[in-house]
Amino acid sequence: MTPQDIEALFTRSDGGFVFARWGRPIAPVVFGVDDATLAVIKRAVEATCLLVKQPIVETDPELGSNLMMFFFRDWAELGGVPGLDRLVPDMGPLVEKLQAVGANQYRLFRFDDSGAIKACFVFLRMDEQLSAMHAETLALGQVVQSFLLWSEMAFQDASPLALHDGNTLLRPDIADLLRAAYDPVLPAAAQDTSHALRLYARIGGTL
Repeated sequence: MTPQDIEALFTRSDGGFVFARWGRPIAPVVFGVDDATLAVIKRAVEATCLLVKQPIVETDPELGSNLMMFFFRDWAELGGVPGLDRLVPDMGPLVEKLQAVGANQYRLFRFDDSGAIKACFVFLRMDEQLSAMHAETLALGQVVQSFLLWSEMAFQDASPLALHDGNTLLRPDIADLLRAAYDPVLPAAAQDTSHALRLYARIGGTL
């Protein structure tokens, strides 16, 4: 992975470079799945937290849960989720927009005063495409995309995951980048492309 590759992963469609990682322990909750799928998602969260040395807690003091994952069949179902309109004030117009474009997933981040991630809401409309995915692949892919503020174009051409001996794993280069991103020496948020060089140096790269 080159510095340019890393920079591209955090460069938005408008050309701006925006990097952010979690700035607090993660308190996850999942809605709309059975116990078996819940266990798979829990393992994915725990494995990713272990990789980046990010704590998991039962409750966030400000929000209760700060990583919320919603699984559903139709965007309209979100209108019946109690309290969701308080967490996501513009949920109505957002749902209309997602319905109009036929989206099957959406991630919404909230940030603290330093720019670090303080909450992430993951919405997954289980259409044919998502329903056909193995639970492990879907869970790990979504969790990984929730641990950094990746560009919305980051994984359009290549998944962050790979198969090895029939098991779904993080691509080694993405795992290395995640570990580097959570180096406590680095800031939790950055908007300068020089941050890509700092990440590159921490994955063992040389210029």
